[in-house]
Amino acid sequence: MSEPIKIDIWSDIACPWCYIGKRKFEAGSGLFAGAGEGRDVEVEYHSFELSPDTPVDFDGSEVDFLAGHKGLPHTQVEQMISRVTEIASSVGLDYDYDSLKHTNTVKAHELLHFAKAQGRQLKMAERLFRAYFVEGRHVGRAEDLADLAAEIGLDRDAALAALESEEFLSDVRADQRTAAEFGITGVPFFVIEGKYGVSGAQDAQTFAQVLEQVWSERAAVSA
Repeated sequence: MSEPIKIDIWSDIACPWCYIGKRKFEAGSGLFAGAGEGRDVEVEYHSFELSPDTPVDFDGSEVDFLAGHKGLPHTQVEQMISRVTEIASSVGLDYDYDSLKHTNTVKAHELLHFAKAQGRQLKMAERLFRAYFVEGRHVGRAEDLADLAAEIGLDRDAALAALESEEFLSDVRADQRTAAEFGITGVPFFVIEGKYGVSGAQDAQTFAQVLEQVWSERAAVSA
C-alpha cells in the first residue's frame, strides 16, 4: 500500500479564505481519492498569524478592525465581507460577521499543536474555524479555547494547562520561521510532498490535479 500524500497547510484561524480553502481542498482530495484505491492524504496544519499585533479583546466590529488594519473606508470593507460571505456560502459555510469576535490567534495556534500531540489536530482546526466564523465564539482566551478542546473530546484541564504555560508556543514560532523560509506571505498555503506549493483557496479541481500529478510521479519512480 502506498504512503499517504503529505499535505502541510499554513493557515490562520482568523483567515476567512483559510476555512474556504479547507473546504475546497477537502473536495479536491475527495475527487482524487475517488479515482482509485489507496489514494490517501495526510494533512498537517501549521501556524501563521495574519495580525500578530491584534489585542485579545478587540473593542469593535470586524468592519472596524479591517478598516483600520487595511486603511480602507467602511463601505469598501462591508462590500469585501459581503463577497467573502457569498463565497463561503457556496462551499456550505455560513459566516456570521455580525457575531464574529476579532481576537489575537496565537493561543488558538498553541491549541492546534496541543491537539496535534493528541492526534486530534484536524478536528480541532475544524472546531476553531467554525467557532470563530459561524458561531461567534471567542478563540483568543485560554478558558474559552479549553472549552472548545473539551467539545472534541480532549482533556479540558490538560488543554488549559498547556495554554497557560505556553507549552506549545515554541512550536508555533517554529512553524512561522518555516513559513518565512518558504517565502510564505499569505494564507492559506498548501505544501504538497514538500515540493509543490499551492497558494490560496483554489478550486477543488486544482487541488485534485496537483494530487494526481504527485501520484503519477510516484508511480513513474516506482515503475
